[in-house]
Amino acid sequence: MDLVQQAPSKKIALVPVDEFVKIINLEIERVNQEILGHNRLVDNRAHEEQLLKDQIWRFIANENLHNHEKYVRKEFNIKNAITGIKDGISSKTSEKNRLISEIEGLEAQITSVIPSVNEMNRLLKAYNFTNFKFAYTQNQGNYRLVRSTGEDVNQTLSEGEKTFVTFLYFMHLLNGSNNRDLITENKVVVIDDPISSLDSNVLFIVSNLILKLIDDIRNNQNNIVQLFVLTHNVYFHKEVTFNKKRSKGGKLHDETFWIIRKVNNVTEAQSYDTNPIKTSYELMWQELRFATQSSSSTTVQNLIRRIIENYFKVFGNFSEDDILNKFDEEEKLICKSLLSWANDGSHFASDDLYIEHPLDTNARYLNIFEKIFKVTNHHAHYKMMMGVEEADQSEIPHAQVS
Repeated sequence: MDLVQQAPSKKIALVPVDEFVKIINLEIERVNQEILGHNRLVDNRAHEEQLLKDQIWRFIANENLHNHEKYVRKEFNIKNAITGIKDGISSKTSEKNRLISEIEGLEAQITSVIPSVNEMNRLLKAYNFTNFKFAYTQNQGNYRLVRSTGEDVNQTLSEGEKTFVTFLYFMHLLNGSNNRDLITENKVVVIDDPISSLDSNVLFIVSNLILKLIDDIRNNQNNIVQLFVLTHNVYFHKEVTFNKKRSKGGKLHDETFWIIRKVNNVTEAQSYDTNPIKTSYELMWQELRFATQSSSSTTVQNLIRRIIENYFKVFGNFSEDDILNKFDEEEKLICKSLLSWANDGSHFASDDLYIEHPLDTNARYLNIFEKIFKVTNHHAHYKMMMGVEEADQSEIPHAQVS
């Protein structure tokens, strides 16, 4: 206004505001559109949320498309593997059921008495036992005993034969069971004095059957995990414990030896590192082995005499002349001197005039003693009883002279 008042004749040009109005109107329109869009979004919130979720998952899927393809391929392989395993399980289950049915059928045959009868007759025939044999009966599960003529034994069985029959059936039962459910079960077997009232022939059969059972256990040919053999009979004990691997004494890794004694009405079991049951003949050799290694050997003469008498004269039917004739003339005199020396030492005490040291004589005559076994072709027996390894072909050391 001051300018107009000062120069009222001067022209003033007004700036048009149309463009500004248009810009303002456009901005108002834009804001209104945003308001409408926002209102539309608010009005359709549920739809818009689902649309957003779909877009997010589409983005995630696109970003992980390669991983998804790998997963699908792996899942497919796993499903195929699972299907194959299920088919295999089904097939194996069917095969298992078939085998169970077959086993049940075989077990039914095993628990039958017919295989037992056949097997026991086979054993009797193998050992040339002809006193009786087993036969079938009309009643299933039973058997009978008949003589070689076909007649029933009835009441003619001796006590020893009854024991033998019981033992045979027991031995065969060890391979199976009267109960089919127990056929494959592990067993602990106790055999208590099975040779009571048996003659020597049957005792031989029983001993060999037990030895065969022991070998089968050691070779894992049955399901017996432990065997106890109890006896009062020394001869039977020697038979069932014979093992050439134990020739030098001691015990095998899978066996133990025990003696049961009753002292003051208390039963005690004592274990031994070696077989405690020996024959008098074995004891003589044991003493002789000790004498060759000991500085005290005053019993050597008696031991040599008794061994020669037992082995050569009693068992071998050798006379002194038979033994002497195996030597040449020079050694015959030495051998005869040995026999005389042994007899003299067995029956007479040395007097005070005996000057030569006994060990000097022992060492000399022990060589001749071994030579007797050599010339009679019984050197293997000498080496076995003296505990000399068969593989060692060198001469064994004789008594050490100190």
